[in-house]
Amino acid sequence: MTDELVEPAEHAAEGPVDDLRIAAFWQAARGHVGFGKMDQVLGGSTEDVLAPPAWSFGDNPALADQLLTLVLDGRKTATSTALVELTDVGLETPRVGELSIVTDSAGEPRALLRTTQVDVVPFDRVSAEHAAAEGEDDLTLESWQAQHETYWRRVLGDDRFSTTMDVVTERFELIYPTTGPTPAVD
Repeated sequence: MTDELVEPAEHAAEGPVDDLRIAAFWQAARGHVGFGKMDQVLGGSTEDVLAPPAWSFGDNPALADQLLTLVLDGRKTATSTALVELTDVGLETPRVGELSIVTDSAGEPRALLRTTQVDVVPFDRVSAEHAAAEGEDDLTLESWQAQHETYWRRVLGDDRFSTTMDVVTERFELIYPTTGPTPAVD
């Protein structure tokens, strides 16, 4: 298993119904980051009012749900993305302090995360500490390397994978979990 962040368009909410679910989740979660309800009335910043980007882990539904469960259980506090995955679709590397909403495989918003650390390092320089923080398998660097190599060869192709390719390693904190259904949208 791997914990690649999937480009938001692949697993992001689709259409108005899903947009409403994301908006409802954001309304429930935003107080946990210090944004009050009055900000909408009195005029907060765009960051206060608009929901952060929504995405899911992995490249398939089973992996998305499996990795989300690790986050909600508190075992997973890190992730990694091949830098080329971001640059290929015109995305920037995450920044410390950024918020994001993680969805399950059905597009249901389930967790609000805040990025706490970002580093770009070659694949073969990812630390054992980071591998353990990703919370997968036996938590070893060897397992992380094997699983991520398999994943990136599948996603990027054998010719684009390299043990010296740049990897964006990201640490995050779980700000707002939800274990039940997202609040209803009026």
